[in-house]
Amino acid sequence: MNTSPAGLKGALERESIGLLSADGLRLDTGKCGDCTVPKQGLWYFENEWIAVPRPGMAVSGFTAGADRRSDVAAWAAGAQAGKLAHPSLVWIGAPSILEGAVMQPGARRVRTAAGSELDIELVPKLATNLSYADDKTAAWFAGREVRMRGTFRNVGTQQVFVARTIWPGDFAFQPARLQSAPLQKPSDLEAFVRAPVKEGGGIETRLLWERHPGQQRDWRQKPVLGFVLNGAQGDDDESLGGHFAIATGRIGDKGQWADWAVNNFYNLDSVSEKGIVAATVPMDNYLMDLNSGQQYYRPSYMLVAVLNNERTAVAFQGGVQRVFNQLYRHDFQYRHASANCAGISVDVFDSLGWHIPGRGPTAPLKSLAAYAFIAAKDRSLQGGRKIYDYLNEEQTRLLPAVTFEAAGLDLLEIVGAKGSSRTLTAYEQKLRDDVEAIFLVRIPQVPSSRVTGSAPVFSFDEFRARVPENQADWKIVPVAARPFPAALRDPSTVLEREPAPVPLPVAGIGGALLGALAFYLWRRRKARAAGKRSVSRPEELVH
Repeated sequence: MNTSPAGLKGALERESIGLLSADGLRLDTGKCGDCTVPKQGLWYFENEWIAVPRPGMAVSGFTAGADRRSDVAAWAAGAQAGKLAHPSLVWIGAPSILEGAVMQPGARRVRTAAGSELDIELVPKLATNLSYADDKTAAWFAGREVRMRGTFRNVGTQQVFVARTIWPGDFAFQPARLQSAPLQKPSDLEAFVRAPVKEGGGIETRLLWERHPGQQRDWRQKPVLGFVLNGAQGDDDESLGGHFAIATGRIGDKGQWADWAVNNFYNLDSVSEKGIVAATVPMDNYLMDLNSGQQYYRPSYMLVAVLNNERTAVAFQGGVQRVFNQLYRHDFQYRHASANCAGISVDVFDSLGWHIPGRGPTAPLKSLAAYAFIAAKDRSLQGGRKIYDYLNEEQTRLLPAVTFEAAGLDLLEIVGAKGSSRTLTAYEQKLRDDVEAIFLVRIPQVPSSRVTGSAPVFSFDEFRARVPENQADWKIVPVAARPFPAALRDPSTVLEREPAPVPLPVAGIGGALLGALAFYLWRRRKARAAGKRSVSRPEELVH
């Protein structure tokens, strides 16, 4: 009779999802018939394992007809904002977790916590995924203690664990060993991101600030706000801007952070070649899923604010869960310039009261010429509108690297590391009082068949400099469209207005030019008419 191997448990058993215990959730798929969550969200995960609230649990909602920013602001001002409700769904990916196992050479077997060996398989590569784990991946994991999400099965007398996510146990933080290394100048934060990842395959940390230097750092179960920046892929020129997400959770008793909740915004209207779907996901899924994990195609960076009070993290998580409900309903759409992963996250903080200082748009004057050039060259008003929006969007909402840097520098200023020069809002005052320490993390890319990635770009000009001049030479990964079913649209939805193909300033300039041209032609016709009358008058004068 087969018995379960040591370390095997259900995906929600003795687990947390960020700040919440998983006890209030149950495991199911998007096909569940008795889930009391919005059907629009379930549609995206019909064949995926998700966690949904158990009956009777408080669940994050949304305000019908309200835009996402005013909805979050109104919710934050209410009495329920101090207690975190459950998210409508969390993308779990697999039904089981295997902990405390040590990867054996070749990544075909693991030694369990009890000392026995267990066969493992890797979940199949998606047909659309351009690369996958290979011998370099196996060598990278060999000898490491790992935590794996996957599916356990008995095949006759043989036991097999099919791994979907593999998380290195040595990624744990070691607060007592953190060396204090404050930023000497603002550009040091950008330099940290640009610095090459050191050999060795582990995470690198740098302590920027702590409230009580010299005291013992007991961060066990301390709540956190994590600012996650993912780098540029080496095989996709459209990814050079990187990616951004906010995580919440608690530091484990041994420095663990695999169970932090990452709020990952992606475009729902296209099918990711790696299988990524916008969702709240556990950190180990976000970084280390064999198909969709960020670390399999670029390095990542994180700025962590360790808190002595969970209220600011609770406020963000509660607010962003409402935004996910609206995203799934298509109350608003993901847009690469104005509502991308960075912009949506910053908007939640802004609605709560953290107003991260802006840096202005990239090149508003150039945008008019760029619009005209792209629209004419590509014969596409939409293409022209796209470049126009990129050049006019606030940089802290457009570029993940700038968002990461601006948020980190402002947080340091708020807590007093640089001395705040502005009047703080109520939420900013809470941040000032609650942040106990701030540290950086550099996370290496997992070796695989994929090209090595790099740091993301910090400006639109840098992006243009790093891609081939001829767009036809860009490395681009095509993706299929995923139309939202009309049957899932709610008649009460008040959609955010789509940007017009011709921006207002362009339309204004065009109107002014047309008006000037019309005036010129009118004057010209009038002058010609006057000339004709003057030619006929000499006959009258002769008389």
